[in-house]
Amino acid sequence: MSTTSAPAGTKAARFSGGLDIPRLLLEGRAFIALIVIIVAFSFLSPNYFTVNNLLTMSSHVAIFAILAVGMLMVILNGGIDLSVGSTVGLSGVIAGFLLQGVNIPALGIAFYPAAWVCVVAAVAVGAFVGWINGTLVSRFGVAPFVATLGTLYVVRGAALLITGGLTYPNLRGEATLGNTGFDWFGFNRVLGIPVGVLFMIVIAAIAAVVLSRSPFGRWLYASGGNERAAELSGIPVKQVKVRIYVISGICASIAGVIVASELTSANPTAGNSFELTAIAAVVIGGAALSGGRGNIRGVLLGAFVIGFLSDGLVIVGVSEYWQMVFKGAVIVVAVMLNRIEYRTKRIKPGNTPGSGQTSKLSNGFENTPAPTA
Repeated sequence: MSTTSAPAGTKAARFSGGLDIPRLLLEGRAFIALIVIIVAFSFLSPNYFTVNNLLTMSSHVAIFAILAVGMLMVILNGGIDLSVGSTVGLSGVIAGFLLQGVNIPALGIAFYPAAWVCVVAAVAVGAFVGWINGTLVSRFGVAPFVATLGTLYVVRGAALLITGGLTYPNLRGEATLGNTGFDWFGFNRVLGIPVGVLFMIVIAAIAAVVLSRSPFGRWLYASGGNERAAELSGIPVKQVKVRIYVISGICASIAGVIVASELTSANPTAGNSFELTAIAAVVIGGAALSGGRGNIRGVLLGAFVIGFLSDGLVIVGVSEYWQMVFKGAVIVVAVMLNRIEYRTKRIKPGNTPGSGQTSKLSNGFENTPAPTA
């Protein structure tokens, strides 16, 4: 009687029920990390795991999660958006500028737009910044890193020029002027849940549906996985690029409005380094910086890991310098684990080059190796 040895690469430890425990732990690393963070800080501080504190931390996480949703769209396409932090500051400044009133000396008039008009204008500015980024990348062929790095400085400079380097204080408005209600975004709660968290849930749900159920989502994954093949397949690659940067700009401007509302002031330097936190959330959530891999669930988990870790370190009194060290270490470990996961998926049985098998990529498209001569 002959025996057949198992193919190379299939000797991973398997336990009862045929479960590959190491692989499950690897794929669920963000969720496991979040549980570990909650348990650890709950032991270190009795005030950490309370309803009020969890809601407060969630409101902080919401800002980063909204940014990260837009950043995921860009990274899925194989790009990067370094301008989102500056867009956060500019959006708040635009809203604050309008809430302070617009004077037109030549006509001898001044008007005070309603809060919702200021919010719409701020979001429109964010969309315009995203459109500029998308146009530079798709139409002029500028590398995403260079294009958005330049926009980062231009947008931040514009915010400083508008305010003269100062801060617009007291954005609560006045009832007699009809411009009250802006602080609703930062302080109000619906059914006990902060408005920012509700915005996060709605934006994440819409993005999840778009990515998994719409043609645009399929185009995005395909162009991120192999742009040239997607273009040859008839996918409007350039239009997809412009749209995803516009979406990123809109998400950044919404986050900027929420930040300005929470502070009831518009600071032109608000959002400094937020782009790095958004990228970290995407990476911790399991997305590949090379594009084509990632999902909204992972991004939300990554944002909660970063947010709950940061707030936990503050609560237990860890030095700000050590906080930077811990967060940097988490990002490095996340990148290493991502590399291990994707390398494991590439070399698992049936996915080896020349096997003649049809494998399913993480973006949902089939990858069939070309026949060999």
